[in-house]
Amino acid sequence: MIAAQQVAKAAADGYTVLITTNTTHAANEHLYRKLPYDPVKSFAPITGLGKGGQVLVVPAGAPYQNVGQLLAYAKANPGKLSFGSGSSSSRVAGEMLKQLAHVDILHVPYKSNPLAITDLLGGQINLMITDVSTGVPQIKAGKLRALGYSTQKRSPQLPDVPTLNEAGVKGYDMGYWFAAYAPAGTPAAVVGRLNQLLGAAVKSPAAQSFFDMSGSEPWTSTPQELAKFQASETKKWGQVIKAAGIEPE
Repeated sequence: MIAAQQVAKAAADGYTVLITTNTTHAANEHLYRKLPYDPVKSFAPITGLGKGGQVLVVPAGAPYQNVGQLLAYAKANPGKLSFGSGSSSSRVAGEMLKQLAHVDILHVPYKSNPLAITDLLGGQINLMITDVSTGVPQIKAGKLRALGYSTQKRSPQLPDVPTLNEAGVKGYDMGYWFAAYAPAGTPAAVVGRLNQLLGAAVKSPAAQSFFDMSGSEPWTSTPQELAKFQASETKKWGQVIKAAGIEPE
């Protein structure tokens, strides 16, 4: 939010660009009563940069071998299970699971996903839906068990893990994305040039190394496509947050 506020106030000359995520540009307007920027009016969309998903994990010693078993226990024991989250993506992903699977699972907030993972490993919470870069090392070390992936397509890093949609939570699709924005009022020619440069950069070996490491994938767009995508994501996040009864801070 601090970065978004600074870029919103910056000179619209193309020399200041915000690399940000769905948190500032789709979720925050539903999570806070007052923002120091307008996610739409304060910015000129440039291009999408990447997309990724999250993974539903439980401790390796948990009795649930798959999503079906986990949800069956949750339905038979309302309020007994808890999920942690250390980001808006993780929180909303958990709330969407509750809504689509019709289960009652207690939410426990954390300041970051790694902090939530620590408590998950220690048995203080039962499950979480976390970003791949946080979850995969613990999965590969045999400390966590991956039950499902959050987007409609399986993760290349976890090809044997079914999507939550495949695992029976029909319609589940909650990923994260990151994109580039300039301050509102940046000339169209400058936005166009930045779109070209960032589009080329996304294809570089250094960028590919980042995508491989983080479990995300490249995604580029025109400024107009990014604006349209942002609007649809804002609507989707708003619906889940409202249905979850999350009160804006």
